[in-house]
Amino acid sequence: MDFIALFEKGFWAGFAALGFAILFNVPQRTLIIIWIMGALGGFTKYFLIALDVNIVPASLVGASLIGILSVYAAHNKQAPPLVFSTPAVIPMVPGAFAYRMMLGCMELAGTSSNSETYLKTLAETTNNGLKAFFILIALSAGVAIPMLVTRKDTFKRIKSSEEQE
Repeated sequence: MDFIALFEKGFWAGFAALGFAILFNVPQRTLIIIWIMGALGGFTKYFLIALDVNIVPASLVGASLIGILSVYAAHNKQAPPLVFSTPAVIPMVPGAFAYRMMLGCMELAGTSSNSETYLKTLAETTNNGLKAFFILIALSAGVAIPMLVTRKDTFKRIKSSEEQE
């Protein structure tokens, strides 16, 4: 396992997150934390992939780390957790799989009746599409679940409704 390459991938994932944060015009006080969260999430994902973990659970763990850190960062910097989690998780979006799926769909639409080529292209297209789909589900669940679990205003509403009864 080449740790330098893993740290480099995490480093650049942090800069990609920083770029999306600037694009979304987040408060300047949050930029360093977003870079750190993007780097840690990317490093975690690539580290698990290097340990032969499938890309879907690796993406889930990386996004969950970002989701958990965004809740703590939100309390420290007085900003919503989405300000931190959204730009930090976008570099983990599976663009290559979605692109290959779309290329496969276009190839399937233009392929002649050669069944061997058609079936191979269909299998690859389906594989890429399902990977992209499940990675996106893992990313959204990994970011959303820590925020839903730690919502304090929901607990306050539950407590206040019990007191009114």
